[in-house]
Amino acid sequence: MQLNTIKPAAGAKHAKRRVGRGIGSGLGKTAGRGHKGQKSRAGGYHKVGFEGGQMPLQRRLPKRGFKSQLLKFNAEIRLSDLERLDAAEVDLIALKQAGLVPELAKNVKVIAAGQLTKKVALKGIGATAGAKAAIEAAGGSLAE
Repeated sequence: MQLNTIKPAAGAKHAKRRVGRGIGSGLGKTAGRGHKGQKSRAGGYHKVGFEGGQMPLQRRLPKRGFKSQLLKFNAEIRLSDLERLDAAEVDLIALKQAGLVPELAKNVKVIAAGQLTKKVALKGIGATAGAKAAIEAAGGSLAE
């Protein structure tokens, strides 16, 4: 093998398409752009979603729904999670360290799901009416 005989693999290179170079090329006259219209002209194109002046789909459909950005700061915890947690006093920091609520959480509420038999004191954590009754029945307390 010599340097002057090295060639790329067969089919690796192909000639650039030269449009508008006569009938014989197969891409003469209209140069593959068809006849008339916006797409045939130089610089003539439109943005994504444009429908030629017809009311675009995203404007024909109704606006719907809303998702509050504050939801990511709220979290909830079950009574059964409190049961498994080995702590007499439970606050937001303890729940984050145990991995029961996300780090972003600012407001936590206990919901009445599962059973609670241990005495647990909650600090700075809310509770539903059913959860509050279950906590107090087990001898626990809530301090806001």
